[in-house]
Amino acid sequence: MPQDTRATRTAAPDRLEVVTAPDGATTTGGAVGTTTAPRRGRWVDVWNPEDHVQWEGGGRATARRNLWWSIAAEFLGFTVWQLWSIATPVLIASGYPITASQALWLTGVPVLVGATMRFPYSFAVARFGGRNWTVVSALLLVVPCLGLVHVATNPGTPFWLMLTIAATAGVGGGNFASSMSNISFFFPEKEKGAALGLNAAGGNIGVAVIQFVTPFLVVAGVAASTARPAYILIPLILVAAFGAWRCMDNLSQAKADGEAWKLAARTRHTWIVSLLYIGTFGSFIGYAAAFPLLLKTQFPEVNLGIAFLGALVGSLARPYGGKLADRLGGARISIAAYAVLALGAAGAVLALQLKSLPLFFGAFMVLFVASGIGNGSTYRMIPAIFRGRTAMDDVDGLVRAKRTASACIGISAGIGAYGGFLVNRGFATSTAQFGSLQPALWSFVVFYVLCIGVTWAVYARKGALGLNERI
Repeated sequence: MPQDTRATRTAAPDRLEVVTAPDGATTTGGAVGTTTAPRRGRWVDVWNPEDHVQWEGGGRATARRNLWWSIAAEFLGFTVWQLWSIATPVLIASGYPITASQALWLTGVPVLVGATMRFPYSFAVARFGGRNWTVVSALLLVVPCLGLVHVATNPGTPFWLMLTIAATAGVGGGNFASSMSNISFFFPEKEKGAALGLNAAGGNIGVAVIQFVTPFLVVAGVAASTARPAYILIPLILVAAFGAWRCMDNLSQAKADGEAWKLAARTRHTWIVSLLYIGTFGSFIGYAAAFPLLLKTQFPEVNLGIAFLGALVGSLARPYGGKLADRLGGARISIAAYAVLALGAAGAVLALQLKSLPLFFGAFMVLFVASGIGNGSTYRMIPAIFRGRTAMDDVDGLVRAKRTASACIGISAGIGAYGGFLVNRGFATSTAQFGSLQPALWSFVVFYVLCIGVTWAVYARKGALGLNERI
């Protein structure tokens, strides 16, 4: 007898419809009374979080389940992305012949690669499905972990190979873009900000965790023990990949909006905001990557176990930046953040002149807090910028503004991350040319002042754009 090719229907626990094909492939969410072509994997074909009935009838549970596993994968992505920020000074302390310039390349190249990977990762969700890509992107994190194991257990590893292995850690930086893109499709507008905030904060905290854990796992002077964080991360990565495969869903509605990206790319505000985001997120990720190394080179007696505090306070400050921006305006809070960043960089210069570890550490804590606040306030500005010139009764215009703002967020997220590489290269060039970090820090002060001027002139000055609401 010929095989029955009809799909059978069963009720899912969260009340979303599941279509099961004869080969076991499933698709979820097909409308009752319709036939959905079977596909392998967990596909949701009918998803509208703005539909109150669907949202309360199982949609919220589905969205939250996808959010928690997305956070887990992104957390590990950031952890791997910054693995070399703490591994590099540990290897140097273990006797590896790494110069100061080479060390900053090892911490900077993963940031550069991660920034670049954010662009293709942004479109991967639409191409492969959010669940599928989360599994793949998580499994890719095993590669840089195995690479660090090789370096830690082979003291004779040439620098070019070490640098290549460090570059593979950049795949962890791309996870942010695909994770944020995926989760944005799951939640209604009224809950999207909180969901994306949790998703972003969960990833950022990964930087602090790896910098906190590593010094406790490494035996002083034993290079091979540098591999211990990698040994711990690999099983966690496998668990996250399995959890994503078992519990997450692909959304058929998650499509790449190429038209919106083209429109955003032709809009000058996209590039202005990207410049401003270089000053905030670029500072955060650049300082996070370099801080352990700077501490160890400037104050050799320091315990690297305190380096994690910078990334931690920066991550925790980010949500407060958004909240303050909601109350007082994103442009105002961003200007204040840049002013504090400039003061923090000047404080670090003074600390180097006085050779004061407490002042140096305190100045960098100020830099991390200000960059975290600025991250939140800058992102809050984007929707207001694109919505502000649209009449409130122009429905089509508001939809177009929303799509363009979403594309602008994707573009600025990638470009802003390049700032982290520029921070590292600034420190490297300053050290090589002048034998001091001070010129680099002064150049950062100048850049923050520039960001203040741009933000004020374009977004904060009264009547600058004739917008309908405060940015």
